Amino acid sequence: MQSQHHVPGFTVHLSYTGDSQETTTAGTSARGFRERRRNRHGRGLRGEIILPNLPGYRTRAERFDDLVLDSAERLQDMWGKRLDGVAFAVDEIPPNLEELVAQGTAAPLGSYTPAARGAGPVITIYRRVVEHTTGGREDLQDLVHDVVVEYTAEMLGVPPETLDPVYRRRYQ
Repeated sequence: MQSQHHVPGFTVHLSYTGDSQETTTAGTSARGFRERRRNRHGRGLRGEIILPNLPGYRTRAERFDDLVLDSAERLQDMWGKRLDGVAFAVDEIPPNLEELVAQGTAAPLGSYTPAARGAGPVITIYRRVVEHTTGGREDLQDLVHDVVVEYTAEMLGVPPETLDPVYRRRYQ
């Protein structure tokens, strides 16, 4: 990205590529925010902004990953060897979300990809779609678990109720 100022010949390149530092025509080097930022005495940041024991320390994406991991571990504890080699993944949105919205169909909450050459089956949960579907944080854990159970049941070819006895019973 280039920005033209009123001074002729003044150009700023706002691209920072790792270790290499570009030099602008004004003679300054383009650095990342962390390298430019300093406090009043030039000592830099002194510590964490939010402590690890506070709720804001972890991002929503990290908390969502933990929910998927908890559900996958619960199923692994119940079903053991049948789920060995299954990968559980989290993606932000489905790859063809724009087409689905244009057609007026509902976005999927997840997907199941069968095993391919050398890779095991993959169950993907779409974080943004699941978060948008729930009414709040209280329902998020239940919905994440139900989506993991549904796609795992599809992979195993069994009804979700037989895979996990508490499937959808929390809503009734």
